[in-house]
Amino acid sequence: MTELMVSASKSNSSNLLRRDVRFLGNILGEVLVHQGGNELLEIVEKIRETSKSLRSEYVSEVYTEFKETISTLKPETRHQVIRAFAIYFELVNIAEQNHRIRRKRDYERSAGETIQPGSIESAIQDLKERNFSYEEVKEIIEGLSLELVMTAHPTEAMRRAILDIHKRISEDVMLLDNPTLTFREREQLRVKLLNEVITLWQTDELRDRKPTVLDEVRNGMYYFHETLFHVLPDVYQELERCLGKYFPGQHWHVPTYLKFGSWIGGDRDGNPSVTSDITWKTLSMQRKLAIREYERIMKEFMQYLSFSTTIVTVSDELEQSIVKDRSAVTLNKNLIWNNDSEPYRIKLVYMMAKINNVLDDSKKGTEERYATPADFIADLNIIDRSLRHHFADFIADTHIKKLVRQVELFGFHTAALDIRQHSQEHEKAMTEVLANMNIVNNYAELSEDEKISLLNNILNDPRPITSTYHEYSESTKECLDVYRVVYKAQQEFGKDCITKYLISMAEGASDILEVMVFAKEVGLFRRNEDQSITCTLQAVPLFETIDDLFAAPDIMRQVFSLPIYRDGVAEMSDLQEIMLGYSDSNKDGGAVTANWELRVAMKKITAAADEFNVKLKFFHGRGGALGRGGMSLNRSILAQPASTVGGGIKITEQGEVISSRYSLQGIAYRSLEQATSALVTVAINARCPHEELSEEQEEEWDAIAKGISEVSLEKYQDLIFRDPDFLTFFKESTPLSEVGELNIGSRPAKRKNSDRFEDLRAIPWVFAWTQSRYLLPAWYAAGTGLQSYYLNKEENLKVLQDMYSHFPFFTSLVDTLQMAMSKADLLIAKEYANMTKEESYRERIFNLIEEEYKLTTDLILKITGQKELLDNVPVIQESIRLRNPYVDPLSYLQVQLISELREFRDQGEDNPELLREVLLTINGIAAGLRNTG
Repeated sequence: MTELMVSASKSNSSNLLRRDVRFLGNILGEVLVHQGGNELLEIVEKIRETSKSLRSEYVSEVYTEFKETISTLKPETRHQVIRAFAIYFELVNIAEQNHRIRRKRDYERSAGETIQPGSIESAIQDLKERNFSYEEVKEIIEGLSLELVMTAHPTEAMRRAILDIHKRISEDVMLLDNPTLTFREREQLRVKLLNEVITLWQTDELRDRKPTVLDEVRNGMYYFHETLFHVLPDVYQELERCLGKYFPGQHWHVPTYLKFGSWIGGDRDGNPSVTSDITWKTLSMQRKLAIREYERIMKEFMQYLSFSTTIVTVSDELEQSIVKDRSAVTLNKNLIWNNDSEPYRIKLVYMMAKINNVLDDSKKGTEERYATPADFIADLNIIDRSLRHHFADFIADTHIKKLVRQVELFGFHTAALDIRQHSQEHEKAMTEVLANMNIVNNYAELSEDEKISLLNNILNDPRPITSTYHEYSESTKECLDVYRVVYKAQQEFGKDCITKYLISMAEGASDILEVMVFAKEVGLFRRNEDQSITCTLQAVPLFETIDDLFAAPDIMRQVFSLPIYRDGVAEMSDLQEIMLGYSDSNKDGGAVTANWELRVAMKKITAAADEFNVKLKFFHGRGGALGRGGMSLNRSILAQPASTVGGGIKITEQGEVISSRYSLQGIAYRSLEQATSALVTVAINARCPHEELSEEQEEEWDAIAKGISEVSLEKYQDLIFRDPDFLTFFKESTPLSEVGELNIGSRPAKRKNSDRFEDLRAIPWVFAWTQSRYLLPAWYAAGTGLQSYYLNKEENLKVLQDMYSHFPFFTSLVDTLQMAMSKADLLIAKEYANMTKEESYRERIFNLIEEEYKLTTDLILKITGQKELLDNVPVIQESIRLRNPYVDPLSYLQVQLISELREFRDQGEDNPELLREVLLTINGIAAGLRNTG
């Protein structure tokens, strides 16, 4: 298992990647022999070679032999074969990630000759070359805003223990690049890696239980502790360095433009395990992480701040602050610093005591603890100024400045936590609350206009609508408790800890106003006696379905037209956040229509907000998979219409995307650097409209895209919603039910205990299609939509080609489609289709899918002028081409195992070992295809 090479390039860098893959493949071969004997290695190699042969040239006899080899494997051998292929992909993925870091270093080594595309320096250099003034650049930098929000959406198939092993292997493989290693050291490194791979082989890939919400919180915090606390300040430092290089003579302190938030512990939509108590515990855990990080960093500072007053003169300000600390702070005897000539260490001891006391409620309100992060920063700035007083600028810049940035970014709460709940839950609670107060008997039955009028009156009325003397149902009590926890959290952890409340399936203005009424009940929103407004929590509608996207502009006009609501937005810096769902819109209307309607909605909602002088921050709910809006972080930023990013951008980071982007510091840095570069590029595009399409041209191409979308939607919904056999076909020809048995998330796969398609979450919908190699949500109906304009006319093809070359929306759409088409494999998918019970609908539906696949592929090649899909991205094209033969055996094994397992279950029996093997193939295919959900 040594031949998978992921880059088509012939460069020396590419040779190093091949070296790493070969090295790790050989080690895995040793492990296979060590654990299963030569027989295991031989059968794995035979399957691999046959699979490769079939990919290069399909021969029916070879295909028959291949399936025979797989189907006759004994259970124990089969289990080991599955694991061999799955672990191989894990090792290849490690090599690929390391190679990305290596390529970044290669560019940095050639600094002065080559500036890496997509780097921060390339973007700032672009500003310089376009002759932007210092004032214009300053305005651009101050207008940048990107928030990345970690979610616990269950698409991460790997356990934390496996990811830890991967991290160790990655660190060891990077050492292979060290040219000073001796032969003995290289051999020791090989033995160490051999032991790590053996450990990987002997570690269970599967969780024995579903993670709890607090488990998910800990998993999310891991990335802050291991990566983000260290990497984020470095990104800021690089931006300031580049600004100083290209725009010298100015003092650059970049404001906070890039930060992380979280849904983990706050997202209760369809997850009854996320309670108000869990939310409080989440915030407490996040605070503890931040405080312990600052303690650790200050302990490190002790070794650097040994400056002695016998040699230097520190500032009077520092000495006075120490005198003040001595009178106010009681030190643990283990903290006391006895050398009076080392004032910085004395100051740090008091600072460590005060930061530790933040976790001690008994110290609340005293000078023995920092009341706010600003107080902590004030002390750090005292040290900074004193260091510069005696010309220790290097220490101040290297250490103090970085910690100040960390406190600015992470505060005492690590990450802002968003609350999310389904709109129906608010309506149910509101109905009960209003009935209890005899305000209206059945709020849920009111018309939308009646609801808006009533809620507006309640918002303007200072009197409460709840009472401690009333008994409420458990669900209503929990709904109200969430708001009370938010209020308490803002008092305890600072107002920035929670400022947004997201509303899933927002379908009307009343859904937004309900949240604000409940916020008013606990003091998060109120009109004061002087008629000013206090508002520390904003309702954020999530528009998910195609119908919701249509309705969104008018919904926002309705709420903005209410003076009480508009005043609340004014208190939030005239900025309204709106979330757009990529998953449910795709599930509802298909890839083409979802992308089109999201574009249209953003423009129309922006226009509606402009009428009321409101800035918008769009929150993009992208998943990792292509069928859920998945793409690289910088591409997702560049894909936004420049006119819609004035208030900033917010994007979800979900599932396996989190580990792939943020488990290694080098990868995290490159991803965030590219994101920063993309932000600057979008800002440039917004200021240089003359370089974009003419308004007339864009209108013409928009009209064409709209027509393509309408036909695509009809085609998509004909199959998904109007074919009576489709849902049965989907359930039977994909591992949908088996995916649900992976213990990868605390949240159920369905919002309700229902078999309705509408109640199935988008994540298992996409995950199941990806596993079965259809990738249907990411491309189906695109061909029919494109054909409706093309109509086999050369002049129409020329228009589509021009759109691909010059219309960013269409370029992004076509390139995403061809990525999905390249990863799909209908030869393998047909094996899954054969699991369906009835031939009648099996043949009919599969043929529909196959015809659409062929049509879409043909039209994409015509539009792009390529001979093969992804000719425009040869590295990815080669990666997919070379990965497929290794994924194929896992797919065939999965089909066989699922078929056997379902036979048992049809007879009322079960087979835990078969289920385990199925779940192992799911892990392996996820590692091989990368985009799982």
